[in-house]
Amino acid sequence: MADPPKPRTHTAYTPQRVGKKLGRWLEVGSGRIDGEGVDVFIDRLPVGGFTGFVRLVPNGAVLPEPKPQRPGGEDEESE
Repeated sequence: MADPPKPRTHTAYTPQRVGKKLGRWLEVGSGRIDGEGVDVFIDRLPVGGFTGFVRLVPNGAVLPEPKPQRPGGEDEESE
């Protein structure tokens, strides 16, 4: 018999762009972090302006302001 699914303990967010700046966090799914790894279920993405960055936050936690997240550490403000 299969084990029952484990509850998702985190909410997945991505920063949504507004023009050339990051505007707000958009909830895109849920996930779970355990000793075996990370499971993420993404059920939606922003239309236009998706940065590729996804943040898992414990359910009910307060989100910080979105900051630029670029591979290689480049800052978006310098473009």
